Amino acid sequence: MRSLFIAGLGGGTGSGGAPVVAKYLQRIYTEPVYGLGILPGSDEGGIYTLNAARSFKTFVDEVDNLLVFDNDSWRQSGESVAEGYTSLNRELVSQFGLLFRAGEIEANGDVAESVVDSSEIINTLASGGITTLGYAESQLQDSEGGDDGLLSSFSQSEPEVNTTESINRVTSLVRQATLGRLTLPCEVGSTQRALVVTGGPPAHLSRKGIERSRKWLEEETDTMEVRGGDYPYSDSGVVSVAVVLSGVTNIPRIKELQQVAVEAQDNIEEIKQEQQLEDDLMNNEELDSLFWAPAPARQRGRVTVSTALSPIWWTSLCFLHNSAVIGCSGQERATPGGPIPVHSPRDRWSRSTTQ
Repeated sequence: MRSLFIAGLGGGTGSGGAPVVAKYLQRIYTEPVYGLGILPGSDEGGIYTLNAARSFKTFVDEVDNLLVFDNDSWRQSGESVAEGYTSLNRELVSQFGLLFRAGEIEANGDVAESVVDSSEIINTLASGGITTLGYAESQLQDSEGGDDGLLSSFSQSEPEVNTTESINRVTSLVRQATLGRLTLPCEVGSTQRALVVTGGPPAHLSRKGIERSRKWLEEETDTMEVRGGDYPYSDSGVVSVAVVLSGVTNIPRIKELQQVAVEAQDNIEEIKQEQQLEDDLMNNEELDSLFWAPAPARQRGRVTVSTALSPIWWTSLCFLHNSAVIGCSGQERATPGGPIPVHSPRDRWSRSTTQ
């Protein structure tokens, strides 16, 4: 059993819980544990970016491989966060759907010429680290296998396929998927392992096109560990390609997140230093004389309170208790009665009673 843990890294639940759950799954399963982390857009708020920056490295360390989808790369210009969620979710399913379906065999289903099963995916992701994915698709024309009108209902034969066109279509889609928008933009040359999955009607999945695409991808990524195969399905008029780039290292977006984390840590240290400075100033005995009136000398038959309370405090105390001699800013107001119970850590009391 292989585990895939999907988490949005912007919120507190995903960023905090994903590494913990992945670590627990690693303890109870012997099969690989993979993660799919979704990075928040930069316009979603600073706290979300900070959460992602703090948890990203930990998540990478706890899973066997982390596939990443960056919202920033797929957000449409002028689109709000709420409006973008639907399109982002659609792109997420489209990008990873073909990869996760590869190798599945249904009853009376088509058989692949070059099978891409779970072992091929596992070997590709065995590099560890971070994985990004590219996707491209091409709609088939009616003459290539779509609805050919009324005459097609009387024909039992498969439509004729142009071999050269099928080869060019596959190679072109692989290049578009690799050099176009990736789920996480990166430098393709930093890839350690790669996988090409081609899906669509069997007649249009040119094996020669897949082999040519693999050789091109080996040159583009500068690695010999490039796997490839096809996943045929007849219920679609689309040929699609998914290119998996595993173990990528040169990723500008991750460097940006790391910089955010460093700046946030520096800000936290500055806040702590400022707070410590305030505490030191408030607890400095040498500065008390600048703020607190000195306690007057003992006065027979009186209780004298020396404090820096505001006039409002004084008025409230006099009204509520009406029972003491109060010294404020060098002036005393005599009232009969006993002491005033003022409970303030900054008050200084000086009491004198007649023995």
